[in-house]
Amino acid sequence: MFNRKKRSLNELRNSFGRIKTEQLNFNHIRRYHDRKVDIRAIQTIGEQTCNDLDFELFFGLVDRTHSRIGQQALYNQLRTIKNRKEQFKEQEVLIKHFQYNQESKIQVQYQLSRLSSRKAYYISDLFQSETFQKPRWAIIIPVLSSLVALSIILSFFWSTFSLILLLLLPIHVIIHYSLKNRVSVFIDSIPQLLILSEVAHKLLKLKISPKTSSIKTSIKTVNSIKRRMSFFKLDQKLDSDLEAAYWFLIEMVKIIFLLEPLLFFSAAQRLANKQKDIESVFDYVSSIDIALSVHGLRTTLDNFCIPTITSGKSISAKNIRHPLIIKCIPNNLKIEVKSFLLTGSNMSGKTTLMRTIGLNHLSALTLNTAFAESFELPFCKLYTMIRVSDDLMESTSYFMKELELVKEIIDDQFSGKKLILLDELFKGTNTIERVAAASSVLTYMHKTGGFVFVASHDLELSEQLKNQFNTFHLGEEVFENEIKFDYTLSPGNPDMGNAIELMRINQFPKAIVEDAKKLVN
Repeated sequence: MFNRKKRSLNELRNSFGRIKTEQLNFNHIRRYHDRKVDIRAIQTIGEQTCNDLDFELFFGLVDRTHSRIGQQALYNQLRTIKNRKEQFKEQEVLIKHFQYNQESKIQVQYQLSRLSSRKAYYISDLFQSETFQKPRWAIIIPVLSSLVALSIILSFFWSTFSLILLLLLPIHVIIHYSLKNRVSVFIDSIPQLLILSEVAHKLLKLKISPKTSSIKTSIKTVNSIKRRMSFFKLDQKLDSDLEAAYWFLIEMVKIIFLLEPLLFFSAAQRLANKQKDIESVFDYVSSIDIALSVHGLRTTLDNFCIPTITSGKSISAKNIRHPLIIKCIPNNLKIEVKSFLLTGSNMSGKTTLMRTIGLNHLSALTLNTAFAESFELPFCKLYTMIRVSDDLMESTSYFMKELELVKEIIDDQFSGKKLILLDELFKGTNTIERVAAASSVLTYMHKTGGFVFVASHDLELSEQLKNQFNTFHLGEEVFENEIKFDYTLSPGNPDMGNAIELMRINQFPKAIVEDAKKLVN
């Protein structure tokens, strides 16, 4: 056991901060988030924005947690924008502790890794789901259990009493497995709750978190039911060749005496009024894991900053980059009095730059970390329309889907600041109406207090919006047989598009290319 722990500590030490190679099960990861209600939240990031920003890929990058509950809490935190001033102070205190106390950091990793079982995803059910109600027929369970115990004792003296056991066994099997199927999540989560309690107690002893007075009471409350819950630990896997035989023996004992229903109803009753304490312990352990995860992420980054949250009316960044792109070309930007219109050719990086802003906005307001040399922004509610698709099942055209998303943004009565990211607005309709409709919508959004960042191929928009928007583009150079992009922001519109040059490079007939050039001129 000692050698096994030593090996685990070495593995944790050597792998700290690395990107996980396991396949992420988002059905389990988002289980906690989907039922979490936070009245203090400015915004819960919706599915459209998650899809627009490749959120699951981003989560895979930033997730350096060691426990399943930390992973769930991190996912929830990334999708919930709120004022985290005090929370970030505590996070930075923890990160500083981990930086200068390596041995303590390894011990924290080890304790958190004890909650790496898939079953730990179900701990949140103990305080987020309704308490399991004991069915009326459950009153016969103690009677049946007592009858079996009595028949076993009496069968030593009169063998005919063993027939009672044989008659009752099929009934016990039905009761055992019918209940198990209904409450398997709770049964799986109880042993993990006991481990959570032990982990929280060990973390308290390490004295890494400044605020521990309230959590001590919650841990003590959970520990008060520990002895009665210990039975459920019997199902935990053994590192032994006898595991199957052990499991079969335990299962038979539970069926014969109906131990699982008896103890489960007792446990459910005791847990009913301890949900707040369980949640407190969950929050305490997961917050430490999140801080350790952020620290692990930062150790792998060549360029990051702690963002400055302002009360001003501008967003500025120096050397900001897309976190998912290796060797990404950084850019500087500032959005203040005027909003931001981005033009440019195909493949020049317009959409990538928009996602860069969106992901850095999320990371700044939820992790206190930005992928930039510096990043200043106010608290903003984020709106995106980057990846739009029509809906065949609902007979919704592409343009109608665009209208729905834009209308949602316009109708939102949020009184604070807004960051609005729009890619190729109204590209589902004809050119003249597209430019007219886009110009009117963007002017309205800007005037109603939004930081609007829009990318478009329509160069006519820069003239229409010159009083409200500053125009920028991402440039390129055209060579004989290739186009090279610099992915760098420059003011104004590009000198020309690249569509016809791409036709030439891709060896379209010369007559088509020349005719297209004449039409452009």
